[in-house]
Amino acid sequence: MSAPNAGDTAWVLVCAGLVLFMTPGLAAFYGGMVRTRNVLAMLQQNMIALGVVSLTWVLVGYTIAFGDDAGSGLFGNLELFGLADLKVPPAPNLHVVDGRITIPTLAFVLFQMMFAVITPALVTGATAGRLRFGGWVLFLAVWSVVVYAPIAHWLWHPGGWLAKFGTQDWAGGLVVHASAGAAVLAVLLVVGRRRDWPHTAAPPNSIPLTIVGAGILWFGWFGFNGGDGLQANGLAAQAVLNTHLAAAAAMLVWLALERVTDGHSTVVGAVSGAVAGLATVTPTAGYVNAASAVAIGALAGLVCHFALKLKYLLRLDDALDVLAVHFVGGMLGTLLLGLFGNRGVNPLGADGLFLGGGGGLLWRQLVGVVSVVAFSFVLTWLIAAGVQALIGLRVPPADQERLDQAQQGADAYHLGGVTSLTAPGAPRRRAAAAPAGEPAVPSGQWVRVVTALLEPDPAANSADLRDALLRAGAISVIVSDAAVATTTPQASLLPRGYWQDQPLAARLRVTVLVGADGVAAVLDELDRMGARRSDTFVQEAERVQS
Repeated sequence: MSAPNAGDTAWVLVCAGLVLFMTPGLAAFYGGMVRTRNVLAMLQQNMIALGVVSLTWVLVGYTIAFGDDAGSGLFGNLELFGLADLKVPPAPNLHVVDGRITIPTLAFVLFQMMFAVITPALVTGATAGRLRFGGWVLFLAVWSVVVYAPIAHWLWHPGGWLAKFGTQDWAGGLVVHASAGAAVLAVLLVVGRRRDWPHTAAPPNSIPLTIVGAGILWFGWFGFNGGDGLQANGLAAQAVLNTHLAAAAAMLVWLALERVTDGHSTVVGAVSGAVAGLATVTPTAGYVNAASAVAIGALAGLVCHFALKLKYLLRLDDALDVLAVHFVGGMLGTLLLGLFGNRGVNPLGADGLFLGGGGGLLWRQLVGVVSVVAFSFVLTWLIAAGVQALIGLRVPPADQERLDQAQQGADAYHLGGVTSLTAPGAPRRRAAAAPAGEPAVPSGQWVRVVTALLEPDPAANSADLRDALLRAGAISVIVSDAAVATTTPQASLLPRGYWQDQPLAARLRVTVLVGADGVAAVLDELDRMGARRSDTFVQEAERVQS
């Protein structure tokens, strides 16, 4: 028996770390696209998978997925329960996977664990704003054992029935993306829609956070696809290159379609296309050449972009388009392998239709898609319905737009002036500021308060605004945000081509304290800045006695 190969072991361990990094990346990707008051809940729903699924995997998930086949090709036996004895089959005495793949079995356990972690986390993007935390934790634990582990056995264990049938899945087009996508369909039937969907839009709270998350996902995907050969060799390089090329091609196609259909090519569209390309190339990465990877990515950008309308056709409130990107992408890539498969790249693969292999591989891929989707959908619906009946999976409607406070008693952002004030028990980092000087107008003297509404753009420079009003005779200037009702709603573009009509338009409310003789000059200055007299008010006021 060969000893473990140090280079291969190091590569697989690095890839395991990259795939782990994808889970916080997914949390950021989703977290930036939900409402401001639901950010922490979304982050936690993703991060908790690292805790829950890691333990279920070690206890029972791994042995179901990669233990010796129980005889049916459906699941492994329980001889590796809790990893108590890795010397029993299929792990040889030297703890290497087999005679050809000489890495420690524990490295393989760790690498596969990270796939088990991120797969159910994909569901959270579809169910944004609707998951009860306790119910979600229970769902994660059960689903990772009952649904994910058997599907992994079917395709990634030599004794799995789909593996023996000839269905191929390099890194999870079926095991990860199709199974999670089918789970989305089932869970959405249980948790239902958000209030007022599809008539009420949900603008993202932080597009920069989403872009950072997408970058982490892209980076981590090199380990996701690059490590599945379990060796640091030319095939790993081919898989990593294919991964990157497909993402790049899908990004460009998505951006071109956005430009044609919506008039803009957006950064959210760019990363959406890239993730679609990554999901689609996943089942093919170690079985096709670079040119095929580009074609697969381009098709992913095209098909997944138009699949954004799928949730409206199905009347399913998929909040962040998991169905279009991951479900459609995973199934598409699995079927495209039947066209682009190339044994010249990987002798363990098979030639697809375009490489002279006939339609045999395409048929086997189709059987795999139907089997995995049906199994995941039915079992997931039973699990979700059971959790809903037992402890609840759907949050009350009143909490949908305030999950952070309802579930964690905290907010992700503290941007307002009031929330930043020092409160009892808070440490003081520096001495209090010296009291302000004497007011420009003595206490008790009557002055005027001028209030006006301005468009944000003309008054974008706060220094110019302040200086102009002070020159006109202002004693003090206060600027705050406001929203005004409009007779014609303002249309605004949301990510991925969606639009919303906003009946309340953003304005700046300027409040100016000025002496009676300076009112006219202040009004003229506000007029110059675009204030309308119908939205401008002048009131008498008295300075408070000191």
